[in-house]
Amino acid sequence: MLSIVQQDHRMVGSDLKLLNQVQQWFEEFCQQYLPKYGWSDSQLYRLNLALAEGFTNAVRHAHHSLPPETTIEIQVSLWIDRLEIRIWDYGKPFNPDVITEPEPGTLQVGGYGWFLLRRLADKVVYERDSDTRNCLLIVKYCLEEQH
Repeated sequence: MLSIVQQDHRMVGSDLKLLNQVQQWFEEFCQQYLPKYGWSDSQLYRLNLALAEGFTNAVRHAHHSLPPETTIEIQVSLWIDRLEIRIWDYGKPFNPDVITEPEPGTLQVGGYGWFLLRRLADKVVYERDSDTRNCLLIVKYCLEEQH
């Protein structure tokens, strides 16, 4: 059974101005631990972009009607074979399966985030947990062929 190699978490308010702080914290975690497990710069870039998209969605959509001090919790778990990012919010749950994918070559405002996430990560799961929070799970495997 594989176990978690390293883990960290951060609690931040619902403010897009905190995105740089969140990304810097994530980059420091990645630079400290991921190179020794064979992660490429390209994979780290994709993970950071996925984190930014997940955090931005939590602020803009899940927490849009909540006070800015409402917290978003972010957890990063490094396993031998994968990295998992969990983003918890207190917004109303939504069903990502009902979002229609934008047609290639068309321009529209919004609607791209969920599809971008699914292309950046190997696995994306969105679910409601027992304490009335939503959890966005983003998984990326170290070796591309492992998913």
